[in-house]
Amino acid sequence: MAQIIDGKKISSQIKEELKEKVSVMKQEGKTICLAVIQVGDDPASSVYVGNKKKACAYIGIESLSYELPADTTQEKLLALIAELNGRDDVNGILVQLPVPAHIDENAVIRAIDPGKDVDGFHPQNVGALCIGQRGFVSCTPAGIIQLLKRSGIEIAGKECVVIGRSNIVGKPMALLLLRENGTVTVTHSKTKDLREVTRRADILIAAVGKPGMITREYVKEGAVVIDVGIHRNENNKLCGDVDYDDVAPVCSAITPVPGGVGPMTIAMLMLNLVESAALVR
Repeated sequence: MAQIIDGKKISSQIKEELKEKVSVMKQEGKTICLAVIQVGDDPASSVYVGNKKKACAYIGIESLSYELPADTTQEKLLALIAELNGRDDVNGILVQLPVPAHIDENAVIRAIDPGKDVDGFHPQNVGALCIGQRGFVSCTPAGIIQLLKRSGIEIAGKECVVIGRSNIVGKPMALLLLRENGTVTVTHSKTKDLREVTRRADILIAAVGKPGMITREYVKEGAVVIDVGIHRNENNKLCGDVDYDDVAPVCSAITPVPGGVGPMTIAMLMLNLVESAALVR
């Protein structure tokens, strides 16, 4: 029977730890504040923004909300980011992605002060991760490392295979596994004999973006399987990149969808935010 890696439980542990830390910081006269910017009213984005604000409130972090119309110009958005960069009372800035098509997403990411980039997307923070220096790390990959560590799963020396090479998950995931002394292979749409490669994995991270694609044919018996995907199937039920029912009987540990990786992303955003505030003298 596979160990079910409970992201809800582990994210709750992290939030409780942060709640205590924030309480101590407040007693020392240090407040923490996250500025959240949403352009347009995409329903999924609104849900994510709402969840982030709820997490802030629970931990004791203040949040500022900027809900801008979909026709907001790039110039106006960048001016707001510049204003928030200059505010001493704002520790973190988050622009909910995606932004409308007329706005250059890369320009928005680069505009955020790297010291307030709690999403970990700024090129300076990504570069710091590449060369092993301090910086904010993309929240989903950082959350996966916490899932593994807090579930007692050793990374050092293990064969780790990442399916997917996105800037937000695949690439930083590979770098974090390397940092933990895993032996890492990154696979993608051009990988030949994908199943042959993934079946080598002691730890398999699926971030491929295709619902139910990863079946037991991709998985070595006894592997740890982490499912990053989140989709709606034909019955409108949430599902991941992994065919859970097919894979669970052959692996040693697996994350469910929902309740696996998802809750960790917001927990790690909160962790980045508290670290940002702690660095301010």
